[in-house]
Amino acid sequence: MPLSMASLGEQFLIKKINGKEEIRHFLEKLGFVAGAEVSLVSEISGNVIVQIKDSRVAISKEMAQKIII
Repeated sequence: MPLSMASLGEQFLIKKINGKEEIRHFLEKLGFVAGAEVSLVSEISGNVIVQIKDSRVAISKEMAQKIII
């Protein structure tokens, strides 16, 4: 299921990242790689704030849909 559909506060493992090479590379730089733990902190209008590797990152709804958990 995509990260955009996750429940707030639960931890998930990233299974894979979909999308074009440049999008995958951008997300990889932010720490979104297969096997990483991620949790949804908040969601506003589909855009999300996630906790990954001791950091909080805001990503758009479109980016969150490319992250499969």
